Amino acid sequence: MYGVIRNLLFRLPPEQAHNLALSGLDLANRMGLLKACSPKIDACPVNVMGLDFPTPVGLAAGLDKNADHLDALGSLGFGFIEVGTVTPRAQPGNPRPRMFRLPEHQAIINRMGFNNEGLEHLLAQVDKRQYRGILGINVGKNKDTPNDESESDYRKGIAAVYSRADYITVNVSSPNTPGLRDLQFGDSLKRLLDAIKEEQGSCAQNHGRYVPIAVKIAPDMDDDGIRFVAAALRASGLDGVIATNTTISRDAVQGHVHAGEAGGLSGAPVREASLRVIRALHAELGEDLPIIGVGGIVDGVSAAEKIQAGAKLVQLYTGFIYRGPGLIKEAVEAIRQLPKS
Repeated sequence: MYGVIRNLLFRLPPEQAHNLALSGLDLANRMGLLKACSPKIDACPVNVMGLDFPTPVGLAAGLDKNADHLDALGSLGFGFIEVGTVTPRAQPGNPRPRMFRLPEHQAIINRMGFNNEGLEHLLAQVDKRQYRGILGINVGKNKDTPNDESESDYRKGIAAVYSRADYITVNVSSPNTPGLRDLQFGDSLKRLLDAIKEEQGSCAQNHGRYVPIAVKIAPDMDDDGIRFVAAALRASGLDGVIATNTTISRDAVQGHVHAGEAGGLSGAPVREASLRVIRALHAELGEDLPIIGVGGIVDGVSAAEKIQAGAKLVQLYTGFIYRGPGLIKEAVEAIRQLPKS
């Protein structure tokens, strides 16, 4: 059934189809159809970052930037949901068109540019939710905030969402905000991580609870870059790393009509790059810092291989768009069948 719905949606421009699909999910949820139609997913519990996840398969940030669709998405069987990326102030993102499908590759190119309604809107939506599963909130900086002032935006985001989030993700790896990825390297990364950890400590004291914070990184780093990031994360005392965001590489989609579009490539073509980063991070971090694997999960096999590579949790996005809710159950079952370590 999802294949029929997807084929109809794919006749529309990608961003219009995205918005229509989410509105349709909201309607179906209000009518009680989502839970009735969604496959039953047995528990596959795992404890990561001090949190008890009912399954290790979650929804990545980007699908629900403003937390407008939490209840509907929460009815589909995800083990956790991450919303955002949210910036302190609302911003429109990049000019349209800014999303492109590559169906032959089960891929998407997007240059959305952190379009979102800002912290105030997201918090209001989170406060209205009936979904009570694990919620991650992904925070970023505004486009017009210079990199040397980015710490302020991240501090604002962390402080604002701290009381509502089960975990927080700091996004320094989107290719669609100019200069953002520069924050992943050298002294810029060390200063930012120190500021994040300081803000986390202050918030923990103010709220009387500890909320873990993960950093989301890009798949386009070389081995030296991965080792540097691993060392910086370990030294900072942060709680996790999400590997990876979208890629700027077009090697896997050369010749496609959209290959020349600017933005981040997601879906099946990023599978190997994401795996490479996860394996390299795990080689450096071992069990000291949990890895959340994302990028190129289009079936159960590609979900399980991320766990085998060293990830503790996985997240879906582009594969979910192409495969639908059935991918959630397939991914959970594939992970469940892995030998216990």
